[in-house]
Amino acid sequence: MISSDIKAKAGELGFDLCGVAPASDLPELAFLREWLDRGYGGTMTYLHRSAAKRADVRRVVPTAQTVIITGTLYNTDRPYSTECSDRGRAHIARYAWGDDYHDVIGARMEALLAWMREQSPEPFEARAYVDTGPVQERVYAQHAGVGWIGKNTCVINPEIGSWIFLAAIICSLPLEVDAPALDQCGTCTLCIEACPTQAIVAPGVLDATRCISYLTIELRAAIPDEHRAAVGSHVYGCDICQEVCPWNAAAPRSADPAWQPRAAWDRVDLLTLAQRQDDELTHALRGSPMTRTRVQGLRRNVAVALENAVLQPGETHGQTSTEERR
Repeated sequence: MISSDIKAKAGELGFDLCGVAPASDLPELAFLREWLDRGYGGTMTYLHRSAAKRADVRRVVPTAQTVIITGTLYNTDRPYSTECSDRGRAHIARYAWGDDYHDVIGARMEALLAWMREQSPEPFEARAYVDTGPVQERVYAQHAGVGWIGKNTCVINPEIGSWIFLAAIICSLPLEVDAPALDQCGTCTLCIEACPTQAIVAPGVLDATRCISYLTIELRAAIPDEHRAAVGSHVYGCDICQEVCPWNAAAPRSADPAWQPRAAWDRVDLLTLAQRQDDELTHALRGSPMTRTRVQGLRRNVAVALENAVLQPGETHGQTSTEERR
Protein backbone atom coordinates (compact mmCIF):
# COMPACT_ATOMS: atom_id res chain seq x y z
CA MET A 1 0.00 0.00 0.00
CA ILE A 2 1.67 3.20 -1.21
CA SER A 3 0.46 6.77 -1.51
CA SER A 4 0.59 6.87 -5.31
CA ASP A 5 -1.75 3.88 -5.58
CA ILE A 6 -4.25 5.52 -3.24
CA LYS A 7 -4.14 8.74 -5.25
CA ALA A 8 -4.69 6.84 -8.49
CA LYS A 9 -7.70 5.04 -7.04
CA ALA A 10 -9.08 8.31 -5.69
CA GLY A 11 -8.95 9.71 -9.21
CA GLU A 12 -10.86 6.69 -10.53
CA LEU A 13 -13.57 7.27 -7.94
CA GLY A 14 -14.12 10.88 -9.00
CA PHE A 15 -11.86 12.85 -6.69
CA ASP A 16 -9.99 15.71 -8.34
CA LEU A 17 -7.28 16.04 -5.68
CA CYS A 18 -5.65 13.73 -3.17
CA GLY A 19 -2.73 14.16 -0.80
CA VAL A 20 -1.31 12.72 2.40
CA ALA A 21 -0.42 14.64 5.55
CA PRO A 22 1.23 13.45 8.75
CA ALA A 23 -0.98 12.87 11.79
CA SER A 24 1.30 14.96 13.97
CA ASP A 25 1.32 18.16 16.03
CA LEU A 26 0.87 20.58 13.15
CA PRO A 27 1.26 24.17 14.38
CA GLU A 28 -1.92 25.50 12.76
CA LEU A 29 -4.10 23.09 14.75
CA ALA A 30 -3.64 25.05 17.97
CA PHE A 31 -5.33 28.20 16.65
CA LEU A 32 -8.81 26.69 16.91
CA ARG A 33 -8.87 27.09 20.71
CA GLU A 34 -7.84 30.75 20.45
CA TRP A 35 -10.43 31.30 17.72
CA LEU A 36 -13.18 29.87 19.92
CA ASP A 37 -12.02 31.87 22.94
CA ARG A 38 -12.42 35.05 20.88
CA GLY A 39 -16.09 34.17 20.43
CA TYR A 40 -15.79 33.78 16.68
CA GLY A 41 -17.66 30.46 16.74
CA GLY A 42 -20.91 32.05 17.86
CA THR A 43 -23.65 29.54 18.61
CA MET A 44 -21.78 26.60 17.07
CA THR A 45 -21.36 24.93 20.46
CA TYR A 46 -20.42 21.61 18.85
CA LEU A 47 -17.04 23.14 18.06
CA HIS A 48 -16.40 23.73 21.75
CA ARG A 49 -17.47 20.19 22.63
CA SER A 50 -15.13 18.65 20.08
CA ALA A 51 -12.24 21.14 20.35
CA ALA A 52 -9.88 18.70 22.12
CA LYS A 53 -10.36 16.05 19.43
CA ARG A 54 -10.02 18.62 16.66
CA ALA A 55 -6.64 19.59 18.07
CA ASP A 56 -5.18 16.14 17.26
CA VAL A 57 -6.65 13.38 15.09
CA ARG A 58 -4.86 10.85 17.28
CA ARG A 59 -7.58 11.52 19.82
CA VAL A 60 -9.99 10.14 17.24
CA VAL A 61 -7.82 7.27 15.96
CA PRO A 62 -5.09 6.70 18.59
CA THR A 63 -2.90 4.73 16.17
CA ALA A 64 -3.15 7.32 13.39
CA GLN A 65 0.02 8.01 11.44
CA THR A 66 -1.34 9.77 8.37
CA VAL A 67 -4.37 11.70 7.10
CA ILE A 68 -5.48 11.23 3.50
CA ILE A 69 -7.21 14.35 2.14
CA THR A 70 -9.36 14.39 -1.00
CA GLY A 71 -10.64 17.40 -2.88
CA THR A 72 -13.67 17.43 -5.19
CA LEU A 73 -14.41 20.26 -7.62
CA TYR A 74 -18.02 21.47 -7.45
CA ASN A 75 -17.89 24.61 -9.61
CA THR A 76 -20.68 24.46 -12.19
CA ASP A 77 -21.50 26.41 -15.33
CA ARG A 78 -23.32 29.39 -13.85
CA PRO A 79 -22.35 33.07 -13.41
CA TYR A 80 -21.04 34.34 -10.09
CA SER A 81 -23.44 36.24 -7.83
CA THR A 82 -21.16 39.29 -8.10
CA GLU A 83 -21.90 39.35 -11.83
CA CYS A 84 -25.67 39.67 -11.23
CA SER A 85 -27.19 43.15 -10.97
CA ASP A 86 -30.75 41.92 -10.35
CA ARG A 87 -31.60 42.69 -6.71
CA GLY A 88 -34.55 40.32 -6.94
CA ARG A 89 -32.39 37.27 -7.69
CA ALA A 90 -32.00 34.85 -4.79
CA HIS A 91 -28.38 33.92 -4.14
CA ILE A 92 -27.53 30.47 -2.81
CA ALA A 93 -24.02 29.26 -2.06
CA ARG A 94 -22.71 27.27 -5.01
CA TYR A 95 -21.94 24.15 -2.96
CA ALA A 96 -25.62 23.80 -2.04
CA TRP A 97 -27.10 23.84 -5.55
CA GLY A 98 -27.00 20.10 -6.12
CA ASP A 99 -27.10 16.91 -4.08
CA ASP A 100 -25.89 16.64 -0.51
CA TYR A 101 -22.11 16.38 -0.68
CA HIS A 102 -22.07 14.48 2.62
CA ASP A 103 -23.88 11.58 0.94
CA VAL A 104 -22.22 11.71 -2.48
CA ILE A 105 -18.64 12.11 -1.29
CA GLY A 106 -19.27 9.92 1.73
CA ALA A 107 -20.08 6.99 -0.56
CA ARG A 108 -16.92 7.64 -2.60
CA MET A 109 -14.80 7.83 0.54
CA GLU A 110 -16.21 4.55 1.81
CA ALA A 111 -15.43 2.99 -1.58
CA LEU A 112 -11.85 4.29 -1.36
CA LEU A 113 -11.45 2.98 2.18
CA ALA A 114 -12.91 -0.41 1.24
CA TRP A 115 -10.44 -0.67 -1.64
CA MET A 116 -7.59 0.22 0.69
CA ARG A 117 -8.58 -2.56 3.07
CA GLU A 118 -8.70 -5.03 0.19
CA GLN A 119 -5.26 -4.00 -1.04
CA SER A 120 -3.47 -3.78 2.28
CA PRO A 121 -1.58 -6.95 3.27
CA GLU A 122 -2.13 -6.03 6.92
CA PRO A 123 -5.24 -4.75 8.72
CA PHE A 124 -5.23 -1.11 9.76
CA GLU A 125 -7.40 1.33 11.67
CA ALA A 126 -9.15 4.14 9.83
CA ARG A 127 -12.04 6.60 10.00
CA ALA A 128 -13.46 8.51 7.04
CA TYR A 129 -15.15 11.91 7.42
CA VAL A 130 -16.88 14.31 5.07
CA ASP A 131 -17.26 17.55 7.01
CA THR A 132 -18.90 15.64 9.85
CA GLY A 133 -16.08 14.60 12.19
CA PRO A 134 -13.73 16.35 14.62
CA VAL A 135 -11.08 17.02 11.97
CA GLN A 136 -9.55 20.32 10.86
CA GLU A 137 -9.57 19.30 7.21
CA ARG A 138 -8.13 22.58 5.93
CA VAL A 139 -4.97 22.27 8.03
CA TYR A 140 -4.34 18.73 6.83
CA ALA A 141 -5.19 19.75 3.25
CA GLN A 142 -2.43 22.36 3.38
CA HIS A 143 0.07 19.89 4.80
CA ALA A 144 -1.03 17.28 2.23
CA GLY A 145 -0.19 19.66 -0.61
CA VAL A 146 -3.83 19.89 -1.72
CA GLY A 147 -3.83 23.67 -1.38
CA TRP A 148 -2.98 26.54 0.94
CA ILE A 149 -5.38 28.23 3.34
CA GLY A 150 -6.16 31.56 1.73
CA LYS A 151 -6.90 34.90 3.37
CA ASN A 152 -10.60 34.08 2.94
CA THR A 153 -9.97 30.90 5.03
CA CYS A 154 -10.76 28.62 2.05
CA VAL A 155 -8.30 26.04 0.75
CA ILE A 156 -7.01 27.22 -2.63
CA ASN A 157 -5.47 24.89 -5.17
CA PRO A 158 -3.36 26.61 -7.86
CA GLU A 159 -4.91 24.54 -10.66
CA ILE A 160 -8.61 24.43 -9.76
CA GLY A 161 -9.12 27.25 -7.27
CA SER A 162 -11.16 26.98 -4.09
CA TRP A 163 -14.47 25.47 -5.25
CA ILE A 164 -13.61 22.15 -3.63
CA PHE A 165 -15.17 19.81 -1.09
CA LEU A 166 -12.66 18.38 1.37
CA ALA A 167 -12.85 14.94 2.96
CA ALA A 168 -10.47 13.00 5.17
CA ILE A 169 -9.40 9.47 6.05
CA ILE A 170 -7.50 9.21 9.32
CA CYS A 171 -5.51 5.99 9.25
CA SER A 172 -2.77 4.03 10.96
CA LEU A 173 -0.88 3.34 7.72
CA PRO A 174 2.68 4.76 7.53
CA LEU A 175 2.17 6.30 4.10
CA GLU A 176 4.58 8.64 2.34
CA VAL A 177 3.44 12.20 3.01
CA ASP A 178 3.36 15.12 0.60
CA ALA A 179 5.13 18.45 0.85
CA PRO A 180 2.92 21.22 2.27
CA ALA A 181 1.35 23.68 -0.13
CA LEU A 182 2.90 27.13 -0.23
CA ASP A 183 0.82 30.25 0.36
CA GLN A 184 0.35 32.07 -2.94
CA CYS A 185 -2.07 34.82 -1.92
CA GLY A 186 0.74 37.36 -1.92
CA THR A 187 -0.37 40.92 -1.21
CA CYS A 188 -3.90 40.42 -2.57
CA THR A 189 -6.69 41.44 -0.17
CA LEU A 190 -9.68 41.37 -2.52
CA CYS A 191 -11.58 38.86 -0.38
CA ILE A 192 -11.15 40.92 2.78
CA GLU A 193 -12.27 44.11 1.02
CA ALA A 194 -15.27 42.48 -0.69
CA CYS A 195 -16.88 40.89 2.37
CA PRO A 196 -20.17 42.76 2.95
CA THR A 197 -20.06 42.27 6.73
CA GLN A 198 -16.28 42.62 7.25
CA ALA A 199 -16.24 39.09 8.62
CA ILE A 200 -12.61 38.46 7.61
CA VAL A 201 -11.02 40.31 10.52
CA ALA A 202 -7.43 39.42 9.54
CA PRO A 203 -5.83 37.36 6.77
CA GLY A 204 -7.04 33.81 7.32
CA VAL A 205 -9.17 34.73 10.35
CA LEU A 206 -12.97 34.70 10.07
CA ASP A 207 -15.37 36.03 12.68
CA ALA A 208 -18.14 33.55 11.89
CA THR A 209 -20.72 35.61 13.81
CA ARG A 210 -20.47 38.26 11.09
CA CYS A 211 -20.29 35.88 8.12
CA ILE A 212 -23.35 35.70 5.87
CA SER A 213 -23.01 31.91 5.68
CA TYR A 214 -23.26 31.71 9.48
CA LEU A 215 -26.10 34.24 9.64
CA THR A 216 -28.21 32.42 7.03
CA ILE A 217 -27.36 28.81 7.93
CA GLU A 218 -26.02 28.27 11.44
CA LEU A 219 -27.83 31.03 13.32
CA ARG A 220 -31.28 29.91 14.49
CA ALA A 221 -32.39 33.26 15.93
CA ALA A 222 -33.33 36.33 13.94
CA ILE A 223 -30.55 37.88 11.88
CA PRO A 224 -29.16 40.84 13.89
CA ASP A 225 -30.36 44.23 12.67
CA GLU A 226 -26.82 45.49 12.10
CA HIS A 227 -26.18 42.79 9.51
CA ARG A 228 -29.55 42.51 7.79
CA ALA A 229 -28.90 45.01 5.00
CA ALA A 230 -25.47 43.52 4.28
CA VAL A 231 -27.04 40.08 3.77
CA GLY A 232 -28.44 41.48 0.54
CA SER A 233 -30.25 38.82 -1.49
CA HIS A 234 -28.35 35.88 -0.01
CA VAL A 235 -30.84 33.28 1.21
CA TYR A 236 -28.40 30.44 1.91
CA GLY A 237 -24.71 31.04 2.38
CA CYS A 238 -22.41 33.38 0.49
CA ASP A 239 -19.63 32.97 -2.09
CA ILE A 240 -18.41 36.55 -2.48
CA CYS A 241 -14.96 35.99 -0.94
CA GLN A 242 -14.40 33.12 -3.37
CA GLU A 243 -15.89 34.85 -6.39
CA VAL A 244 -13.50 37.80 -6.17
CA CYS A 245 -10.45 35.56 -5.66
CA PRO A 246 -8.11 35.75 -8.67
CA TRP A 247 -7.44 32.02 -8.37
CA ASN A 248 -11.11 31.45 -9.26
CA ALA A 249 -11.14 33.83 -12.22
CA ALA A 250 -10.79 30.92 -14.63
CA ALA A 251 -11.68 28.01 -12.37
CA PRO A 252 -12.55 24.77 -14.21
CA ARG A 253 -16.16 23.60 -14.15
CA SER A 254 -17.48 20.25 -13.07
CA ALA A 255 -19.81 18.20 -15.24
CA ASP A 256 -20.61 15.85 -12.36
CA PRO A 257 -24.43 15.49 -12.27
CA ALA A 258 -24.35 15.56 -8.45
CA TRP A 259 -23.32 19.23 -8.35
CA GLN A 260 -25.53 20.64 -11.10
CA PRO A 261 -28.15 23.13 -9.88
CA ARG A 262 -31.54 21.69 -9.01
CA ALA A 263 -34.41 23.34 -10.87
CA ALA A 264 -35.81 24.74 -7.61
CA TRP A 265 -32.66 26.82 -6.97
CA ASP A 266 -31.37 27.49 -10.48
CA ARG A 267 -31.33 31.29 -10.97
CA VAL A 268 -34.52 31.58 -8.94
CA ASP A 269 -35.93 34.94 -7.87
CA LEU A 270 -36.87 35.92 -4.33
CA LEU A 271 -40.59 36.35 -5.01
CA THR A 272 -40.84 32.85 -6.47
CA LEU A 273 -39.19 31.40 -3.39
CA ALA A 274 -41.45 33.39 -1.07
CA GLN A 275 -44.57 32.16 -2.85
CA ARG A 276 -43.69 28.46 -2.71
CA GLN A 277 -45.67 26.30 -0.31
CA ASP A 278 -43.99 24.50 2.57
CA ASP A 279 -44.43 21.10 0.92
CA GLU A 280 -42.78 22.38 -2.27
CA LEU A 281 -39.79 23.68 -0.33
CA THR A 282 -39.57 20.52 1.74
CA HIS A 283 -39.47 18.43 -1.44
CA ALA A 284 -36.78 20.66 -2.99
CA LEU A 285 -34.65 20.49 0.17
CA ARG A 286 -34.75 16.70 0.36
CA GLY A 287 -31.32 15.20 -0.33
CA SER A 288 -29.75 18.67 -0.42
CA PRO A 289 -27.18 20.33 1.87
CA MET A 290 -29.82 23.00 2.46
CA THR A 291 -31.77 20.76 4.80
CA ARG A 292 -29.55 22.24 7.52
CA THR A 293 -31.51 25.49 7.59
CA ARG A 294 -34.92 23.80 7.17
CA VAL A 295 -37.96 25.48 5.65
CA GLN A 296 -38.37 27.83 8.60
CA GLY A 297 -34.83 29.14 8.33
CA LEU A 298 -35.07 29.52 4.57
CA ARG A 299 -38.26 31.57 4.90
CA ARG A 300 -36.54 33.82 7.45
CA ASN A 301 -33.71 34.44 5.00
CA VAL A 302 -36.03 35.08 2.07
CA ALA A 303 -38.00 37.60 4.14
CA VAL A 304 -34.81 39.55 4.93
CA ALA A 305 -33.66 39.40 1.31
CA LEU A 306 -37.02 40.62 0.03
CA GLU A 307 -36.88 43.56 2.42
CA ASN A 308 -33.37 44.34 1.18
CA ALA A 309 -34.56 44.22 -2.42
CA VAL A 310 -36.94 47.14 -1.88
CA LEU A 311 -34.63 49.26 0.29
CA GLN A 312 -33.15 52.34 -1.30
CA PRO A 313 -29.45 53.16 -0.78
CA GLY A 314 -28.96 54.52 2.71
CA GLU A 315 -32.24 53.13 4.05
CA THR A 316 -32.32 50.73 6.98
CA HIS A 317 -34.60 47.90 7.94
CA GLY A 318 -37.80 48.70 9.74
CA GLN A 319 -39.73 46.47 12.09
CA THR A 320 -39.01 42.83 11.30
CA SER A 321 -41.96 40.95 9.86
CA THR A 322 -43.80 38.44 12.00
CA GLU A 323 -43.00 35.62 9.56
CA GLU A 324 -39.26 36.36 9.63
CA ARG A 325 -39.19 36.36 13.45
CA ARG A 326 -40.90 32.97 13.80
